[in-house]
Amino acid sequence: MKENDSKYQAPALDKGLDILEYLSIQSIPVSQTEIAIGIEKTPNEIYRMLMSLESRGYILREEVSGKYRLSLKLFHLSHRHSPIDELRKAAQFPLEELANSVRQSCHLSIIYMNQVLVINHAKSPGPISLSIEEGNLFPLLLTASGKVLLAYLSEVERNTVLKNNAIFKKYAKPLQEDFLDSLTEIQQKGFYFKHSDTVSGITDMSVPIGIASNNGIIACLTISMLNALHAGQTIDSEVILAEANKCVKKIEKRIGF
Repeated sequence: MKENDSKYQAPALDKGLDILEYLSIQSIPVSQTEIAIGIEKTPNEIYRMLMSLESRGYILREEVSGKYRLSLKLFHLSHRHSPIDELRKAAQFPLEELANSVRQSCHLSIIYMNQVLVINHAKSPGPISLSIEEGNLFPLLLTASGKVLLAYLSEVERNTVLKNNAIFKKYAKPLQEDFLDSLTEIQQKGFYFKHSDTVSGITDMSVPIGIASNNGIIACLTISMLNALHAGQTIDSEVILAEANKCVKKIEKRIGF
């Protein structure tokens, strides 16, 4: 354990969180002894914490068996704020820093109703810039952001999305297979860097946000570059990628990953 980790430890809080996390993965009520074994504590060590969590309404105890289960309080608390709002707040400053650093516009996207929804953006500081406004919807299969978002979905989630996607359903079987192969390639590389399929004169660099959480990707960061601003010179993809990844780490840190 790192020195800083041990310095700021709160054992009682850790026990409480361990109990809540353990109960969240149990399909049936469990006893005090089962909880203790599950979080590698003794029953006596967790007795007071169980009483406290029960009195605060986070867990419930069965009247007959005395076993514990989660209440709906955590569900209620989690829905008192919008995750998208939190993500937008966390991303705004890092996005502005990125736009100033690479002197290109950038934006954040998520999957919404089988499309790509732009939830945040930062304009290039230059006199000429590309603006992709918040709230706009774009085809999932035809955008850099959409391809990255699809690439990092679980296989089950991806199949469900594509099964209901009008564009994908119109593709011939070989084209569908090629598209799926391209998603595998994105996941292997960890980013997407190509000319835009929908707008001429644009090159997109897209990277996933949220992989560090181990809960699946939650968003995509895309830098959209005007090729005319790089006439006669090659866009340094390695520099752009490094800056994009720096931005992703800042955003993930600000949202607790």
